[in-house]
Amino acid sequence: MFKTLFGRNPASSSNSPAPDTRLRAIAGSASAGKAATMLIGPAALMQLSHDEARVVVSYMRPHRIAQGTTFIHEGDVDRTDFMLLILDGEVTVETIVVSRSEPITLTVLGPGRLIGEMGLLDGEPRSASCTATTDVHGAILSREALGKLLDDEPRTAAKLMMAISLRIAVRLRESTDKLKMYTQLTQAMQQEINQPTVQ
Repeated sequence: MFKTLFGRNPASSSNSPAPDTRLRAIAGSASAGKAATMLIGPAALMQLSHDEARVVVSYMRPHRIAQGTTFIHEGDVDRTDFMLLILDGEVTVETIVVSRSEPITLTVLGPGRLIGEMGLLDGEPRSASCTATTDVHGAILSREALGKLLDDEPRTAAKLMMAISLRIAVRLRESTDKLKMYTQLTQAMQQEINQPTVQ
């Protein structure tokens, strides 16, 4: 069933079909409808309409990841050209902190969450590792498919990229707030250390 997740899945075809052909290919697919609904959910890209999300889904391809598979490796520079929408299952996101050998879990992501959207846009090395905690069913949007979407449906592609950029901006602000708290904590600890001890 998963192989036909989005009907005939024209996104994997060698010659790029017309946008209306793509939409006809996923018409009536419950899985494609679920993917479109998840794509515009609170954990993903709420700025898209349901119709726009269906267009985006028609450019995605289904992807299955076996439990225990690390499918994104921190620092990887070769496989940075896709983002994954989790449809079913859980993914653990981990990073190696300087001077540590064991990874630290940053978060666990479930259905409706996006992974790898920064790499989709900038192609920079991956910032964390992602491992399937369970069997994962997802939908991948590659940079190549994003390019086709830009050619075929520029308004929808622009809204998609704006929505992704807003998600990244929110994460950046959250990281900045955490850095400020860390700096304040470090300063408070330094002041405590610098205080003369009373004999």
